[in-house]
Amino acid sequence: MSPTLARRRFVLGTAGGALALAAGSTLLTACSDDGTPTADPDKGGAAKRPGGTLRAAFVGGGASETLDHFRGPTPMDFVRARAWHAGLGNLDPGAPDGVRYGVLEGMDVSEDLATYTLRVRPGIRFTDGSPVTARDVLYSLAGPAKASPLPVYKMPAANFDLDRARVEGDLTVVLPTRKPIADGRLILCQGNFLVVKEGTTEYSIKTPTCGPFKLTRFEPGQGAAFTRNDDYYGLALGGGPYLDGLELRSIAAGDARAGALTGGQVDFVHDLPPVTARTVEADRRFVLTPTESPYLVGLSFRMNMSVKPFDDPRVREAFKLAVDRQAMVETVLFGRGVLGNDLPSIGFADYGQQIPQRPHDPARARALLSEAGAEGMEVTLTSGPETPGMIEAATLYIEDLKKIGVRASLRELPAGQLFADFPAYTRLPLAAAFNVPVPALSSYQVTTAGGAPGALGWNRPDVDEQVARARAERNPLRSREIGGAAQRVMWSEGNTVMPVFKPYVNAATRSVAGIGDDLFQQFPGFGQATVR
Repeated sequence: MSPTLARRRFVLGTAGGALALAAGSTLLTACSDDGTPTADPDKGGAAKRPGGTLRAAFVGGGASETLDHFRGPTPMDFVRARAWHAGLGNLDPGAPDGVRYGVLEGMDVSEDLATYTLRVRPGIRFTDGSPVTARDVLYSLAGPAKASPLPVYKMPAANFDLDRARVEGDLTVVLPTRKPIADGRLILCQGNFLVVKEGTTEYSIKTPTCGPFKLTRFEPGQGAAFTRNDDYYGLALGGGPYLDGLELRSIAAGDARAGALTGGQVDFVHDLPPVTARTVEADRRFVLTPTESPYLVGLSFRMNMSVKPFDDPRVREAFKLAVDRQAMVETVLFGRGVLGNDLPSIGFADYGQQIPQRPHDPARARALLSEAGAEGMEVTLTSGPETPGMIEAATLYIEDLKKIGVRASLRELPAGQLFADFPAYTRLPLAAAFNVPVPALSSYQVTTAGGAPGALGWNRPDVDEQVARARAERNPLRSREIGGAAQRVMWSEGNTVMPVFKPYVNAATRSVAGIGDDLFQQFPGFGQATVR
């Protein structure tokens, strides 16, 4: 898939004829009171039939798995949380505000972009019968998130002054911004932010929740089981959940997840390795469903600008020109990927689309190293199997570097170890990474601005200011112009090599449908899923 095609697909998004939960709207898919299926307009009139139990496998964390999603970093931890807790909303490019609201029925923004007013959907209840209120929403953003080690939960506090936030009545939260921002909806409705009851500090099967399913069993490293939450607000709006039950199984290895699918132990598997996916695809019993732009993972390599010779922009440019991006798409991803251009967040509206594609030019790369006095330099690339394709991409990149005269070697860490000691990671001279699909400019503030540790030496106050200006611009065209200029500097002078974007390659039996209707493709939800 070309980058141009990927960008075109983003215009429609993954929602297709999206089920908009914007203010006052209702889900378009329903079941009648007697349980008979009703037509699903997004499927050309096909019916969504209630009932059944869907079994799904994800990468987990073994014995370290936790019901506290503010601390659990694995796909299993988060998917389990999405089944258990309701979210504020999801990104939906086809909706008026660019989001599909969930627990929130809407969000109002002041003219000066200094205040966001969140309107909580009335009538939602926790499983203990108590109502979901504005206090619960504010607690979910400002309470446990403060202690969370996961960067994603720092985003609200980085953009909103949560210490000055207030509730007005039972259904209104007023959030002051730290700086004027026009993209606050895209921050709060990324699918990551789930609602827990005010005061919750420990999580167990008895914890009151408000998601589409109720937890009935949890075994760390093994899995979890759920039954439908018949009081879920989505049912009252004419939507799911349709399943009677949901079983999530923790299986770390990609080939083992595929084996569970082909052996009939599960109905759906998440994020298969490229080679394994090809094998499953050849079996007509199953359907591969790769995620589409913008729900793609960027495979990347970061040069530490605090370590010589990566403080020299000529060396950084050489390392970018060295990589054969097309070969990486074809050999590592078997054609199931998109060329990267050394910038994250391809497919999102704020991605720098007007920047020319960087070519593969080993001759120019050699010349730049010579100019910098770095020919024959020696470097070790540290990587690990944190997402399928990372090791294979790193292996190919090492060969590309050798072709421009770099004495490059690969250090492969065991799964789960690359980021385990993050301070040590930030001192590596050349490190592999992956970038999850989030909007470009809002994520820059958390991951890069102000010389953040994860930026590995990149510290550009001028670019920080450009990004802030772009985010404070109400006019989308002007915002893209300013944001594009900031990304042009990052592309030209930055320390990131991001040669390819890969989809999450999921697979399911032909009896499964509706998973994509939840929109948040990188960590699928099952509130709209069916199984025959």
